Amino acid sequence: MWDEKKVEDLITEKHTACLRRGFQLWPQMEYGIMPALGDYRWTQDLILSTWIQAETGALPTNGLEYRSGRSGGGFDVLDFKFHPADQALSPTEAVDLSVSLNCRSYDRRLEIPVPFYGSGMSFGSVSEQIMLSRARAARDWRTFTCTGEGGYPESLFAYKDNVIVQVATGMFGVREETIQSTPIVEFKYAQGAKPGLGGHLLGDKATTAVSSLRESVPWVSLFSPFPFHSVYSVEDHKKHVDWIKTINPQALISVKVSTPTDIDMVAVGSYYAGAHILNVDGGYGGTGAAPEIAKKNIAMPIEFAIPRVHKFLLQEGIRDELVIMASGGIRTAYDIAKIIALGADGVALGTAELVAMGCTRCSNCERGRGCPFGLTTTDPELSQLVDPAWGAQRLSNLYKSFQGQLEDILRRLRLRTIRQLRGRTDLLIYQS
Repeated sequence: MWDEKKVEDLITEKHTACLRRGFQLWPQMEYGIMPALGDYRWTQDLILSTWIQAETGALPTNGLEYRSGRSGGGFDVLDFKFHPADQALSPTEAVDLSVSLNCRSYDRRLEIPVPFYGSGMSFGSVSEQIMLSRARAARDWRTFTCTGEGGYPESLFAYKDNVIVQVATGMFGVREETIQSTPIVEFKYAQGAKPGLGGHLLGDKATTAVSSLRESVPWVSLFSPFPFHSVYSVEDHKKHVDWIKTINPQALISVKVSTPTDIDMVAVGSYYAGAHILNVDGGYGGTGAAPEIAKKNIAMPIEFAIPRVHKFLLQEGIRDELVIMASGGIRTAYDIAKIIALGADGVALGTAELVAMGCTRCSNCERGRGCPFGLTTTDPELSQLVDPAWGAQRLSNLYKSFQGQLEDILRRLRLRTIRQLRGRTDLLIYQS
């Protein structure tokens, strides 16, 4: 039996902690006995509607908002110029959501059937069970998930054809055998949630299992430098790409960068260094462990960065040779469609996947036992709260809901492929 007094005390404690961290709590709306937390970007409605989509594979039917938040800017003030219902494409007419991850005339062709894959979340920032959940869902949907910079747990090898291996500045867990086994290698030069700061994993989460994979000392905080101290030019960048291609000639190269003011020049440099994918990571992403002062004050919002990159690559005549994936604050299917209309080819999902598995945005991710749902934890007991089969099913349901919404958006815009939506800013309207 639940002790209602203890539950109320826990809710009050969580709400107080969130208020201290600067989160806005909307009028309480209970779902079961536990209310959702929330802020202006991830409102209670979005948290609960994402949970319901992950539960059912369909949109909520109880009036919850599932398209946007209440931030007063960015995606939340953009909408589409939809055609009248009688002019939309027929529901029976097929639309194509597939995206190619290599637009160059050489190297392997690789295509995903939906315009999204999982962004980098490392072993240490999340549990191994979460990594397995994401890998299983990626395999089921013939898309990908990324290891992040914490290394490659042995349990993931069964899903190696759908796992992106990340090489970050700390070189934690980078091994030749994992690079040889992966279809895509991602260099993380910067993260939108903490540009210029590198990565960090506090000692409370550096368990013996985590430190063993990262080849470090247990219970000692780990910091990745910024930047790669071997890369200070496009030529140095190309040496990194050549290094990976020497180890695995079949691998596609992704480059993850944040959003500095010269992001357009960064994109051109990555293209000439030989990258196939540029992952532009905006400032709204990262777990609750990312410093708020960095998230809110350094990186350019993704909604500004993507059009800038898209237009510059068009001017340079190379837009169709570099795949642009956007990340850092992509919450909903409507966000996915909007950022593609602004110029991206697809997106990398992170926080939305955690919300699908129970995250309430309490922002206590930096502690080893801080996550009560077993998501962003390294505690061996709390980690068992997530069964990988259960997590994979929830992610698959969320993907199914996103797929249906994206197909509906295309039909209402009279477009037959997601590729036709790229860069169509004329289909967007600003709502003050």
